Amino acid sequence: MAARAGGGVMRVFLVLVGLFWLMPTIGLLLSSLRGPEDIAASGWWKVFTAPSELTFSNYQRLLDNSTITDSLLSTVLITVPATFLVVVIGSLAGYAFAWMEFPGRDWWFLVVVGLLVVPVQVALIPVSELFGTIGIFETTFGVIMFHTAFGLPFAIFLLRNFFAEIPRELLEAARLDGAGEIRLFTRVVMPLGGPAIASLGIFQFLWVWNDMLVALIFADSDSPPITVALQQQVRQFGNNIDVLAPGAFVSMVIPLAVFFAFQRQFVSGVMAGAVK
Repeated sequence: MAARAGGGVMRVFLVLVGLFWLMPTIGLLLSSLRGPEDIAASGWWKVFTAPSELTFSNYQRLLDNSTITDSLLSTVLITVPATFLVVVIGSLAGYAFAWMEFPGRDWWFLVVVGLLVVPVQVALIPVSELFGTIGIFETTFGVIMFHTAFGLPFAIFLLRNFFAEIPRELLEAARLDGAGEIRLFTRVVMPLGGPAIASLGIFQFLWVWNDMLVALIFADSDSPPITVALQQQVRQFGNNIDVLAPGAFVSMVIPLAVFFAFQRQFVSGVMAGAVK
């Protein structure tokens, strides 16, 4: 009985913590559904006593704002390729470091681990000069390359450690059946590494989507990502809250939708890594 009561108290406590954690999100959603005059006059909690204030007109203004809609498209064009490249290249490199023999394998892996501690800020100036020299500064391609380069060390480290835990007997049995390295990677390693790959994809997607520093420096000023576009709206139009609130909520809800869509794979990957 005491254990059951303790479990009930813990559930209530966790629900309260979850509601407290979601409060900023709820506040942003309700603010995005209020008119600019109502937002200026009172806080978002006023809707509980005056639900007639709720309106979807702000989202209509958002759709009519070409700067915000174009920035969402630019964000997708940056985030999807950067995530895809990191997952694919990281998976191939992780498999090579885990199960393929080549000269200096351990030393090269130590170099990859060492790159994990290099902060992004250190590379901003030299990479800017490099991108300017080869002509990809302030381009979508340049932003994708930057995110891919800085996402690969963590991807290789994570997937190499995960792939290394695959039983050697399973791989040897596949080789005895005539499987080459490519078939072994696609038919055996990739399916078994699905949870870890999904976790990596979520991490990379969230990092690139929410990034502002790299986008502010390397992205095209005529087609900036959503984070930069919202910052420009604040700077140019201080009272443009009827566009900022729904824009910020849309920018936040998309990565949340991606996370919840792959939540099961993410939890499996994290738990597998914890056990191993």
